[in-house]
Amino acid sequence: LVIRSAHKIDAEVLNAAPKLKIIARAGVGVDNVDIPRATELGIVVVNTPDGNTISTAEHTFGLMLALARNIPQAHESMSAGRWDRKLYGGVELRGKTLGLVGFGRIGRAVAKRALAFEMTVIAYDPFITADLAADLGVTLVSLAELFERSDFISLHALLTPDNREMINRDSLASMKRGVRIIDAARGALINEADLAEALQSGQVAGAALDVYAEEPPKPDNPLLRLPNVVHTPHLAASTEDAQVTVSVDAAQLVV
Repeated sequence: LVIRSAHKIDAEVLNAAPKLKIIARAGVGVDNVDIPRATELGIVVVNTPDGNTISTAEHTFGLMLALARNIPQAHESMSAGRWDRKLYGGVELRGKTLGLVGFGRIGRAVAKRALAFEMTVIAYDPFITADLAADLGVTLVSLAELFERSDFISLHALLTPDNREMINRDSLASMKRGVRIIDAARGALINEADLAEALQSGQVAGAALDVYAEEPPKPDNPLLRLPNVVHTPHLAASTEDAQVTVSVDAAQLVV
């Protein structure tokens, strides 16, 4: 069975497939597979973590630039016949602190690009050593310190029961006023109602989102119509290059 992120391989599916030997996820996250039940049934679950790293990192950086410079909003205003130079000035990335929540392959690729833009990069990842981060020019910090220091926060963690809705009313209140948040990882890392409230109050200056707790998001999602949010429909890994790479990788793993 070769799957992408939209396929939910739960116990019911697994129990109905008595000959199943392997599930290959063409992509990184396997939170859409019931891993404990697959293990009980002796089914191997594999993923392709390298195939879409660059595409996701580049999209994340594109979201950050769009967020910093209000590019989608400025485009929309010009399409409507306006010339809003004063309204959409934005901020530079240079000199700002980027906090990466998760420092795996994608987090490291984003860090490399951020350092080229002369940003200060800090990261939180309980599975990464400080020495490894330092070798890449990044300082490993606690999650609380990351929230406190960052001008931009980009999420790169796989979803677990422990980090579900880690961006919530309490964590948002601990951040700098005017922080900007990017999520191209998993939508459920964010409590969307709490983020919408923080965006409306000015505690969060803006957000750029490629993923949502429910996809596609319902029309009444509180984030969809806020003027200071940049949206894309789960596109981060959807380049022609990445699609080929993860497809070939998944096929080779099955073989």
